[in-house]
Amino acid sequence: MYGLARAALFNLDAELSHELTMWFLKHSQHNVLKSTYAQNVPNKPVECFGIEFPNPVGLAAGLDKNGECIDAFAAMGFGFIEIGTVTPKPQVGNDKPRLFRIKDAKGIINRMGFNNKGVDYLVEQVKQSQFNGVLGINIGKNKATPEENALDDYLICLEKVYPYASYVTVNISSPNTPGLRNLQYGEALDSLLAGLKAGQEKLSEQHGKKVPMLVKIAPDLTSEEIQSIADSLRKAEVEGVIATNTTISRDNIEGLRYAKEAGGLSGLPLQERSLQVTKELAQALQGELPIVSVGGIDSAESAQARFDAGASLVQCYSAFIYQGPELIRNIVQGIR
Repeated sequence: MYGLARAALFNLDAELSHELTMWFLKHSQHNVLKSTYAQNVPNKPVECFGIEFPNPVGLAAGLDKNGECIDAFAAMGFGFIEIGTVTPKPQVGNDKPRLFRIKDAKGIINRMGFNNKGVDYLVEQVKQSQFNGVLGINIGKNKATPEENALDDYLICLEKVYPYASYVTVNISSPNTPGLRNLQYGEALDSLLAGLKAGQEKLSEQHGKKVPMLVKIAPDLTSEEIQSIADSLRKAEVEGVIATNTTISRDNIEGLRYAKEAGGLSGLPLQERSLQVTKELAQALQGELPIVSVGGIDSAESAQARFDAGASLVQCYSAFIYQGPELIRNIVQGIR
């Protein structure tokens, strides 16, 4: 079924395909049409940052930015679902076209720019969903917010999503919001994390529960930068790290159609680099923080490689676009 749908959708503009797919999922997730993608996935429970996951394969942020299709993705068997990135205010994102399939390499380039309907809309969608599994909410800053005021935006989002999230991811690694990646380094990162941890502590007391906070990092880091980030994450006592976001490198797709388009590259071309960052991060952290690995995971073998490298959980996005829901079951069944 997915093969037929994909053949039709891949003949359309990439963003239009995405919009049509999300519309279908949103309007089918609570009726009989759900049977076109619902599947049984075996239980392989994993405990991580104090949460029990039914299986270790999650949906990465970016696909369901507004939290409109949570129940549809749950029906596919994901062990956890991460929605967002969401910002305090709605924003349209960057100019179109801004989404490109690199079909020959099974990759995707996007420069969406945190297009979303704002945090209040997302929270309303979460409240309306029937999902009672593990839900991550990925938060970011509005493009118009100056870099030095970024903490304000993250705190607004953190406060609003806190009661509804199983965990919160702080996105400081998208290449499509100017200046955002500067927050990954040194004093800027330490200051941001200190402010967010203070906010988390206050909200923990207010709501009577501690919601884990994760940080999502870029793949385009040197070994020294990975070590520095690991030190900052440990010092701040965040609960976990997601490695990695999309890459600005084009090394693996040179000469292919759309390869020169600006934006973040995801999918199979990112597989090797994301695995390497996961390995280096695991060595730097020495088991002190759990790692969620994402980037080019397209099979049980590539997922197992992440676990062997030190990851506790994995997430999929681009390979899910290319392969469909069957990918989730295949990975869960195939990992040790």
